[in-house]
Amino acid sequence: MTVEEQEITDNSPLYMQIARKLTDDVRSGRYQVDQALPSERTLSEQLNVSRVTARKAIDQLVEQGLVVRRRGSGNYIAPRIEQPLSNLTSFSEQLQQRGYKPGSRWLKRETVTASADEQMSLGLSPNSKVARLERLRLADDVAMAYEVSVLPYSAVPHPEAVGDSLYQYLESTGKAPVRALQHIRAMNASAELARQLDVPEGEAVLFITRIAYLSSGEAVELTHSYCRSDHYDFVAEMRRG
Repeated sequence: MTVEEQEITDNSPLYMQIARKLTDDVRSGRYQVDQALPSERTLSEQLNVSRVTARKAIDQLVEQGLVVRRRGSGNYIAPRIEQPLSNLTSFSEQLQQRGYKPGSRWLKRETVTASADEQMSLGLSPNSKVARLERLRLADDVAMAYEVSVLPYSAVPHPEAVGDSLYQYLESTGKAPVRALQHIRAMNASAELARQLDVPEGEAVLFITRIAYLSSGEAVELTHSYCRSDHYDFVAEMRRG
């Protein structure tokens, strides 16, 4: 049942009731990614409420990250990823499994000398060469994350050959990782990071560090990802022993 067909009956503020029903419609799939929501005027007419109430309801969805505002255009359903923490999957695989179109906007693909931290994380000797891949990760052309991946030169001797999926490239060369350690914490976006992700400066983002390993135990990937917190959910299943 859609929001315009439902009777508002509980005692919470009217805008919150409308927001919850809109949220239910979004989560049930009535609205697809990048589809426009009804305008404030349309929503207020359908529900016989003021435009101020309709606007506050839509504001709630924007705060939840379910909706994005586009200046001069309207309000649209935002992409969102739920990533299980128990599975080792690439960004592209996650999006494809959820019906999104993955993409990359490349900022750098180069061969450089590994920094001291990169040498330690990847188990490399001093002055080792690595491939450094810097890009924006896109879902249906929306920037979801800024990502920097560093890999041993032996795994990626030609960085420019990597396409939208790094793991697909590694599989093609027999260097696909089989396990990874991942650390997640919150941080505030710097001015440059905020510009890249199109969020306000100081906005909370998820900072993820991943080190992935081959079956031999050799480290093959060090990736730092800065993910928009309004588009990402990480899900962990826990069992009591």
